[in-house]
Amino acid sequence: MTEVKRKVFGQMPREEGGGVVEKFVLKSDSVKVEILSLGCIIAALETKGRDGEFSDVVLGFDTLQGYMGKHPYFGAVVGRVANRIAKGRFTVDGKEYQLFLNNGPNSLHGGAKGFDKVLWSPEVLPNGVCFYRLSPDGEEGYPGDLKVWVTYMLSGGELSINYRAQTSKTTPINLTNHAYFNLAGQGSQDIYDHEISIEADSYLPVDDTNIPTGEVTAVQGTGFDLRQPVVLGKHLQKFCLDGFDHNFCLQQVQARRLAGSPSSPTPCSSQARSTTTPHGSSSAPLKETAC
Repeated sequence: MTEVKRKVFGQMPREEGGGVVEKFVLKSDSVKVEILSLGCIIAALETKGRDGEFSDVVLGFDTLQGYMGKHPYFGAVVGRVANRIAKGRFTVDGKEYQLFLNNGPNSLHGGAKGFDKVLWSPEVLPNGVCFYRLSPDGEEGYPGDLKVWVTYMLSGGELSINYRAQTSKTTPINLTNHAYFNLAGQGSQDIYDHEISIEADSYLPVDDTNIPTGEVTAVQGTGFDLRQPVVLGKHLQKFCLDGFDHNFCLQQVQARRLAGSPSSPTPCSSQARSTTTPHGSSSAPLKETAC
């Protein structure tokens, strides 16, 4: 049985359109998740550890003010298109579309004001909550009126996210949730002792603007070879990997639970921190990337 509660989380600033931000708390015997109507953000995810105690394993903020500042998409649904579109351009049905460029020469995670920065309309369900919004034709340069539903359901120890969209014109869409995890829980200093594995035989190299080059390269002998479980800290030390997305943002924000702390440098650099993101793990000297 899942308990669903809703409460006011904060008020959007007038310059951001105003409106009340609500928080929805889904709770079962083993999991509690907090979700905001702003960006469908997962603000907290508490689950039982081996000791039977609850711990929050998702990074975020305790107040709306934190989410109003610059941050690396903590816990949000990003879209219309997650990740980058090269030069912000694509062609559909013979027509070229130009998107807003918010990541150097590229468009990232929906543009200047993507799905993560807007209020969604909620509907409480027996064991979850469904968020809806209409992305109008031309928003951030994308074609078509796009109706989007994002549904969070909690059943026992399982949290599921369902994405559904309906468009009036052919348009690219690629939705995801951008939560950052520290499975050791809030208060733990870093994630270097996490053991990880990815059953992938190849990866896509990217250029200096993080756009795939078109090559498909074997992971054998590279830092991307995670087919057997590795301890993250030791793996990073072995390969001294370059950083991934959003590193710069992590030193610019004060989240209530960062996975790495300033007093705990990575094995490769005293100026780097480590965290987990939807795009991978990062542990190189911090470099400025758009959030």
